[in-house]
Amino acid sequence: MPERSNPIETATDVNVVHIIDDDERIRSALLELFGSSGIPAEAFVDTADFDERGDPEAVGCLLLDVKLPGMSGIEYQRKLSDAGFDLPIVFMTGDGDVPTSVTAMKAGAVDFLLKPFEVDDLLSAVAAAIEEGRKQREVAARRKHARQCADSLTPRERQVMKLVTEGLMNKQAAYELGISEIMVKLHRASAMKKMQARTFSDLVRKSELLQ
Repeated sequence: MPERSNPIETATDVNVVHIIDDDERIRSALLELFGSSGIPAEAFVDTADFDERGDPEAVGCLLLDVKLPGMSGIEYQRKLSDAGFDLPIVFMTGDGDVPTSVTAMKAGAVDFLLKPFEVDDLLSAVAAAIEEGRKQREVAARRKHARQCADSLTPRERQVMKLVTEGLMNKQAAYELGISEIMVKLHRASAMKKMQARTFSDLVRKSELLQ
């Protein structure tokens, strides 16, 4: 196989491409391709096989065939989403089904590839999916940290933070809550400290993560 550049420069042993395709020839070819490109990959014959042996919480992406025996790829995408799993998905299909591709993309798929696909297109799609997964994990980590910080807020501090991050001035927040402006400033300062916000704009961003 000729040498090719690997667009997944950040791929490590924790970034795994999970292939789900009922065609053994395609599974073998993809495993060989990713292996020669230095990308960890594992293959499954259908969604039930992935449910049994795979890990929907794993780091990496899912390379999923649209038409599978049993549950289809589109149905499985919906199942994972309903269960709260956000493993990025790249779909593969042997049919140029535009409505299906639109449905998949609207549901959050990273890409939709028509078989037979070009190697560079496949690797680029997988690279984009892995990058999307990285961004999702970063947001999830920031949201978890923000929620942990928010747990230490008093009810009044939560009220003040909500009002001021929605754009109310201290004076307006004081009027809404029936307290003095000085108390609003004190609660706001305390909320910033507990939320570990260096600036007010940082507090706004962290407050948005709680929604």
